[in-house]
Amino acid sequence: MTVLSTACDPVEGLYRCHHHGLLAWLHRKLGNASQAADLAHETFVRVLTRGPAAHAGLAELREPGAYLRTIAKGLIVDWSRRQVLEQAYLDALALRREVYAPSPEEKALILEALELIGRLIDTFKPNMRTAFLLSQIEGVSYAEIAAQLGVTVRTIERYIAEGLFRCHCMLRDGVVAGQARP
Repeated sequence: MTVLSTACDPVEGLYRCHHHGLLAWLHRKLGNASQAADLAHETFVRVLTRGPAAHAGLAELREPGAYLRTIAKGLIVDWSRRQVLEQAYLDALALRREVYAPSPEEKALILEALELIGRLIDTFKPNMRTAFLLSQIEGVSYAEIAAQLGVTVRTIERYIAEGLFRCHCMLRDGVVAGQARP
């Protein structure tokens, strides 16, 4: 009689008899002890989450090691897909940093422009400033802003158009000329 068939809990018996073998198999497959340990753990989590009805059949398995390896193979496939996706994301992020990394001079100009825009927005009338910030920073729709401020959507459209025009003029005249005038 094996430990698997005599254990009170079939999952416990499966773990005691086959965890070490599964871990060694995963380590050979992956070449990484830490990842092998994580996937061995996840394999037994999958067994546990299958529920009591599935647990009852564990003691009757002819090849419990093969059963565990089958679950682990699926987890390896999932892990591999995540690795590919993660690497693609990191590669895209690395490219993006190269493409969008401003020089120190550009950073200074951007910060100056943001400071000028901030000072310009401070000069807007209260409703116009609120509408402009809600629209441009928070992404709130014109209809929602109009309802919040108790004005028409057309009024919000005018506020935003005027705000954008004033920002454009300020940036064109102030930053390009190297002057800070709102």
